[in-house]
Amino acid sequence: MGFSCGIVGLPNVGKSTLFNALTATAAAEAVNYPFCTIEPNVGRVAVPDGRLEIAARLAKSAKMVATQLEFVDIAGLVRGAARGEGLGNQFLGHIREVDAIAHVLRCFADSNVAHVEGSVDPIRDAETVETELMLADLESLERRAVQITKRARGGDRDAKAQIEVAEIALAALREGKPARRVAIEPARQRDLEALQLLSAKPVLYISNVDEASAASGNTESSRVAEYADAHGARTVVISAAIEAELAQLDNARERRDFLTTLGLGDAGLDRVIRAGYQLLGLITFFTVGPKEAHAWTIERGTKAPQAAGRIHTDFEKGFIRAETIAYADFVAYGGEQGAKDAGRMRLEGADYVVQDGDIMHFRFNV
Repeated sequence: MGFSCGIVGLPNVGKSTLFNALTATAAAEAVNYPFCTIEPNVGRVAVPDGRLEIAARLAKSAKMVATQLEFVDIAGLVRGAARGEGLGNQFLGHIREVDAIAHVLRCFADSNVAHVEGSVDPIRDAETVETELMLADLESLERRAVQITKRARGGDRDAKAQIEVAEIALAALREGKPARRVAIEPARQRDLEALQLLSAKPVLYISNVDEASAASGNTESSRVAEYADAHGARTVVISAAIEAELAQLDNARERRDFLTTLGLGDAGLDRVIRAGYQLLGLITFFTVGPKEAHAWTIERGTKAPQAAGRIHTDFEKGFIRAETIAYADFVAYGGEQGAKDAGRMRLEGADYVVQDGDIMHFRFNV
């Protein structure tokens, strides 16, 4: 599967409650004191996609397999984490392993839940975590720049290219800008990614509000939305407390009725999962047949052989072509045979860039 979002934030903002609800387990202990989560908990969750169910129904598939995202519950950061405060180095290392950051911000007041900073201010909290990530990047990159420079002087071409990008990133970090906002040409993006900077990771801000504000948000979540817009990030409003209650309901109808009672069209967690999927630049293609309808995750821009490789490496190695039907055509013509009869099935070669929703059957020879 290979795509993961790390759930981060200050202590007592609702990270573990959110994670528990996401995975519908009690794997992460939600306790009212800092650092209750020491080792990161990992959970995989299905990406909600109504197309899978429709495709399965049309194909009379015996079962469905949804595509998934991985969420990692990372212990709370505090001011000074980059210097090792609050076991910060260990937690920063966990963040380094994920593909994107889901940053939970506390947007509710509750005298029974202590705030590590003494008051509720989501923008201050966002900037605290961002600053710690940038300080950690600055320290590690300054050390690495010395090593890369030595290699570049020795004639290492890769090092010469990398030091140019490293110097651009260092200049931005010294100005207080996260690495994700570094202006760099697309061709050099891989060099930036190779530096593995924490502040280069895409961010989704999750405004955790009280139950009464779950449907429309509140003043603090509005501040977060403005902050996210200004920083080129995404934002989702949820009530972790509501999501925790929802996760305890076994029946789908009970969940729908519960959401309707609260004036909510869908679960906040569904929005978080979808936003995380979009944040990582992912799309879905499907393989559909009598045995199963299966959704597969790939990065936008992936070509057909590499998409086939998500299913099995032999499919990529021996790729010949891909029988491809656009999802809209698959539905409009009542499934695979109808789409074929209407001339809507295409044979795509190795240069074909897979589109979101494509229904594919790979021909290969090993």
